[in-house]
Amino acid sequence: MKFRWALGCLAFLLLWILDASAALMSRPAPMRDVGELKSSPELPDPLVMSGGERVETKKQWLKKHRPELTALFQHYMYGTMPPAPWKPQFTVERVDRTVFDGKATLKQVTINLTKKESPAIHLLVITPNARSKPAPVFLGLNFYGNYMVVNDPDVPLPTGWLPNGAPGSTNNHATEAGRGKQVDVWAVEQTVERGYAFATFYNGDVEPDRPNAPEGIRAQFPDHDWGAIAAWAWGLQRAVDYLVTDGALDPERIAVVGHSRNGKAALVAGAFDERIALVIPLQAGCGGTAPSRGKIGETVKQINDRFPHWFNAEFKKFNEQPERLPFDQHGLIALCAPRPVLLSNAAEDTWANPAGQFEMLRAADPVYRLFGTDGLGAQQIPETGKLLDSTLGYYIRPGKHSMTREDWRIFLDFADNHFGEARR
Repeated sequence: MKFRWALGCLAFLLLWILDASAALMSRPAPMRDVGELKSSPELPDPLVMSGGERVETKKQWLKKHRPELTALFQHYMYGTMPPAPWKPQFTVERVDRTVFDGKATLKQVTINLTKKESPAIHLLVITPNARSKPAPVFLGLNFYGNYMVVNDPDVPLPTGWLPNGAPGSTNNHATEAGRGKQVDVWAVEQTVERGYAFATFYNGDVEPDRPNAPEGIRAQFPDHDWGAIAAWAWGLQRAVDYLVTDGALDPERIAVVGHSRNGKAALVAGAFDERIALVIPLQAGCGGTAPSRGKIGETVKQINDRFPHWFNAEFKKFNEQPERLPFDQHGLIALCAPRPVLLSNAAEDTWANPAGQFEMLRAADPVYRLFGTDGLGAQQIPETGKLLDSTLGYYIRPGKHSMTREDWRIFLDFADNHFGEARR
C-alpha cells in the first residue's frame, strides 16, 4: 500500500514537472530593450518565432506564434489594451424603421465603456429591411460624428471636441452646418441596397485625436501605455460586442473598415479580434499597412513626431532605427489569417506607399498558404481600377487620399466574393 502511494505521488510529481516545463516553454520570451534587438533591413520571416523555431503547422501558428506576435506588436508599437468590460452595457436609444424611404431600419445605441457615463460609444446601426435572414455588416470608424454620415435631423451632434477641419464646426465643436456633409464619403444607402447592414461611430467617442485628452478612454487606464490607434481598435471591439447580440445582424459576417488613421485602427482590431471576419484598411499607410522599413512616403519618425499620441512610448525608440523592429506590418496582416484582408489605395497617395503595401501582402502570403487559402492571387500590383479579390486582396484607383462612393462599391464587391452576396 505504501509503495502504491509513493508511486502515485511520484507520478503526480512527474506530471506537475512536465506541465510546469510546458508552461515555461510556451511562455513568451521576455521583451528586450530596443538596443538589444537585431538590426535587419530585410523583412522578418512571419513563420519564424523569436527563438528561431520555424512554424510548420496551423496549430503551431495559433498556439505559439500568433500569441507571441500579438504580444510583440502590443509591447513595441501599439500598447497593451485593457480587457473587455466584464458585463457590456448597451442601451438602444432610438429605432426608426423608415430611413431611406423605408428601405432600412436605423438604431442609435449607447455602449458604456466603463462604469462611468463617459466615455461612451454612440453607435449608429442601419439594417436593410428587405432581408430573409440576418445581414452581414460593415463596421467603420468615422472622423467627425454620425450626424455627417447620414442626413437625419434626429441623429444628435457630438457634444465633445472635433478635430480641426471638421466641416461646419466652430471652435472644434459640431454645429448643424456640418450635418450630412459626409453622405457621399460613406455611401450608406448603396451599402443597404446591396443587402449589407452598416454601423459606425465617431472615433472621438473613445479617444479624441489629440495628445493627453482627459476625456478619452486612455485617461481611464493610466497604468496602460497604449496609443490612440489601439484605443480606437479597442473601441471597434466594443462595438462588435454589441453587433454579435443584435438579431438583425449576422455575427459570422462582420467586416471592419476605416480610412487613413482609422484604417490603421481597423487593421489592429481585426488582427487582435477573430470575431471580425473581413478587414478593409483604406490607404492606412505607415503604422498600418505600409512597411515601417519602407523608403517611400511617411516614415516612423515622421508619424511619431506629428502624432505622438497614436502609438506607445516604446515605438518612438525606433524613430531612427526601424530596422530593429522584430516585425513589420506584414505580421499584423498575417495575424488576420485566414480571414480576408483587402488593402485599397489611390495612385496619387504616395505618402501611404501603395507599392509597399502590396509588398506587405506578398510577405504575409506564406501564413495564408499555411492555412490552405489562395493567399495573394498575383505577384504584381493589378492594373489601376481592377480588383484583385483573392483572400489577400488589393485595389488601386486613380485619385488622392480620400474615401469615395467608388471605394465602397469595391468593398462591397470584395465582401460579396468572400461572404457570398448579401442579397441572396
